[in-house]
Amino acid sequence: MRIVSPDILPKFWQKHTDAETPLKVWLADTSKAQWKEPGDIEKQFSNVRIIGANRAVFNVKGNNYRLVVVIQYKKGLVDIRFVGTHAEYDRVDPREV
Repeated sequence: MRIVSPDILPKFWQKHTDAETPLKVWLADTSKAQWKEPGDIEKQFSNVRIIGANRAVFNVKGNNYRLVVVIQYKKGLVDIRFVGTHAEYDRVDPREV
């Protein structure tokens, strides 16, 4: 998968250094993935919740952080829409970010 807006993640882990390793692992694993449908994501990541047909929320670092992405399966794109603390996530609508 090709990741859109990956630069948002280093900015985040500069503030939350404990998120750096898990987010780097997510980046590496997602870059190598070839998701064709939501079930492919669920097979790869046990810490994901699928929202609708094209959105996913990943729990990062034991659910301390959340990552929201939009997936375009046919184009092979993953667009990062939000990364934040659990408290920050509670203040957004993952279907709208």
